[in-house]
Amino acid sequence: MTEVALDNATPHAPSVIRLLLDKLGVAYREVVEHPQLPAAARVQAVLLDDEVGALMVLFPQSQLLDLNRLAELTGRQLTAVSVPRLKQMLDKHQLKALPGIPALTSSPCQYEKSLLDADSVFIQSGEAGVLLEIERAHFKRMLVKASASSFGQDVEAISPNLDRPHDDTREISQAVQAFTARRIQKRLEETIEIPPLADTAQKIIKLRVDPNASIDDITGVVETDPALAAQVVSWAASPYYASPGKIRSVEDAIVRVLGFDLVINLALGLALGKTLSLPKDHPQQATPYWQQSIYTAAVIEGLTRAMPRAERPEAGLTYLAGLLHNFGYLLLAHVFPPHFSLICRHLEVNPHLCHTYVEQHLLGISREQIGAWLMKLWDMPEELSTALRFQHDPAYDGEYAPFPNLVCLATRLLRSRGIGSGPQQEIPDELLERLGMTRDKAEEVVNKVLEAESLLRELASQFHAPH
Repeated sequence: MTEVALDNATPHAPSVIRLLLDKLGVAYREVVEHPQLPAAARVQAVLLDDEVGALMVLFPQSQLLDLNRLAELTGRQLTAVSVPRLKQMLDKHQLKALPGIPALTSSPCQYEKSLLDADSVFIQSGEAGVLLEIERAHFKRMLVKASASSFGQDVEAISPNLDRPHDDTREISQAVQAFTARRIQKRLEETIEIPPLADTAQKIIKLRVDPNASIDDITGVVETDPALAAQVVSWAASPYYASPGKIRSVEDAIVRVLGFDLVINLALGLALGKTLSLPKDHPQQATPYWQQSIYTAAVIEGLTRAMPRAERPEAGLTYLAGLLHNFGYLLLAHVFPPHFSLICRHLEVNPHLCHTYVEQHLLGISREQIGAWLMKLWDMPEELSTALRFQHDPAYDGEYAPFPNLVCLATRLLRSRGIGSGPQQEIPDELLERLGMTRDKAEEVVNKVLEAESLLRELASQFHAPH
């Protein structure tokens, strides 16, 4: 067996769970959670509800929970219970995660019948890092009052396009046409309606590529946009930068605190962010959009500095890649508004999967494809569209590789600290080697950024894209 038995120093399953399983006559073995455990035998438990009441749903982590299929089966429009309600329930039993034990919640339970194909399954114990291995006969005993059915979609059958960017345009068009055909958005045209780039953003892009651009030039552009000017000044004045003296003007902010490079990329990120408004709906437990962007940009800024000097990419551009890495999320909400809520609900009930699987399953494309496509449409630097497009591929070694590699590393480091959404993913040694960085150095960078977390959150709160 590949499992690692627990030693005495490791935490154990909470006593409430051990007592409950003993009462049910269910034998179990405590094992350390680790990535090599087969996903088909790992039980994902989610608590859903509607006006009728709660329902526990159990399915293997090798599957995506399809709420549409569940609705057909049950005749109910179920969504994930609210985070505060789930937390209240877990806190009552002093649990850190929801164990897949129907008797715990006393609510009805629906389980994916393929779970019984495995000789034994692994369920959450309620303690972080500790799973319970339960043999099939005992697992069936736990499910005696539960209903078996088939509502999952095998993740292996969903193939997000991670590495064929030349297919993006065709796949995006197909997704739009499919929606048009289904009349999901009656007024959706054959083409995707993308708002034109704001004047300010166009001027900043011209300055970015002008080798002779000066501080006066960028000051002039920022000052013509009062909202942007106010944000640049308040940014420079924030405690995060701890600037000496009062910031009195945009020029002051640039010369004394932020510098030309950071301001031009920050201003561009702000201008692009304002082009698309933040969606009103969002998945529960997701880090707020701009908070995630600012944290990622700050970590990338530190990681870029930690790279060997000769291999460092352009720092301002890597910062911008961090700021815009999730831009495709805004775009999905803009292009597919009726389906965006459905995406949010599916992300809530599939916390074990990266969003690309949910989006591929529901739309046929991912936010990374559509975000990179828009960067090209707007004539943004090639490095930027590459960063957005390949940010989930830790093995990407093509042109401009440091950009997506840095985004990949930054988002995985932050996810390991509970920032972002989806499963925690390992950081391969090869990714660190390509960036010329040790694992310790990368961890040191993210720790340093998170020491200033409250100041960063304050910065992120300044990004108020209109709803």
